[in-house]
Amino acid sequence: MAVPIGTEELAFRAAKELDICGIPSSEGARKIQSARRLAIERPQDLAPYIEHTALKPETTRQAVITLCEEAKRFGFRGVCVNPMFVEEAKRQLAGSMCIVVTAVGFPLGANLSDTKAQETKAVVSKGADEVDMVIPVGALKAGEYPAVFDHVKAVVRAAGGTVPVKVILETVLLDEYQKVLGCLLAERAGAAFVKTSTGFAFVRKSGTFASGGATVEDVSLMRKVVGDRIGIKAAGGITDFLTAREMVAAGADRIGCSASVAIVS
Repeated sequence: MAVPIGTEELAFRAAKELDICGIPSSEGARKIQSARRLAIERPQDLAPYIEHTALKPETTRQAVITLCEEAKRFGFRGVCVNPMFVEEAKRQLAGSMCIVVTAVGFPLGANLSDTKAQETKAVVSKGADEVDMVIPVGALKAGEYPAVFDHVKAVVRAAGGTVPVKVILETVLLDEYQKVLGCLLAERAGAAFVKTSTGFAFVRKSGTFASGGATVEDVSLMRKVVGDRIGIKAAGGITDFLTAREMVAAGADRIGCSASVAIVS
C-alpha cells in the first residue's frame, strides 16, 4: 500500500525538478503585505478581503458602474473587471480606497506569452492596479515548465515592477503535484500572488459537467507551499459567508467573487 506523500516532500521534489529544468530561484519575487488576520465574526469583516468581480462575457458598462458603486458602499478591497472596462472602473473608483484589478489571457491562458505581455502593458496604461493572469494550463500538465515560467515572467516584466501580478493555476484541472509546481513557478517568476481558479473551467462529475472553483483544501495546500512569501487569492464558486471565511482561515489573502454583496450582507 502506497504511503501518501506530504506537502513538504512534494514541494522539495518540485523545487528540484525546476532546478534541473534550469528555472532560476525566486530572488526577484515581489513581496506583498498580507491582509491583517483579524477575527472574522460578522459578514462585513470579510469586505477588506474581497475583490468584487464581474468577468462574464455579457457584462455591460452599466454593470461595471454598479459593481464600483457597491465596492465603495461596502468597503471591498476593489473590483475585478475585464480589460475593456479598466478605464471606466478607474473613473468610478477615483478618490476611494478601492483598487482596479483586471485579467489577461483570460480565461483559457492559451494565448502567446507576447500577447499576454502586450495586454498587460495596455491595461496598466489604462490604470489597472493589479493584474491576474492565466497560465497555459496544458503546458503545466505536460511538464513544459519553462514555458509556464516564461508566460508568468513576461507578464511580470510587462507590469513594470509596480503592479502586482496574480497567477491563476486553474486548480480543478491539476493534480496535487501540479498545483505545487504551479505555485513554485509563479513565485520564481516574480508573481505577487497565486490564485486558484478562473471560475470558467468545467469538469465531469457524476456523468455531468460542473464548474470548478476554489476549495479550502487547495488554499491550504497553496499556503503550505508558498508560506508567507507571496499572497493567495481564492476565486471561483465562493457564494456564501461561511465558505469565504473558511478560505481566509485556510490562508487566502484575497477572495474573488461576484456574490460579494450577498456574502457581506
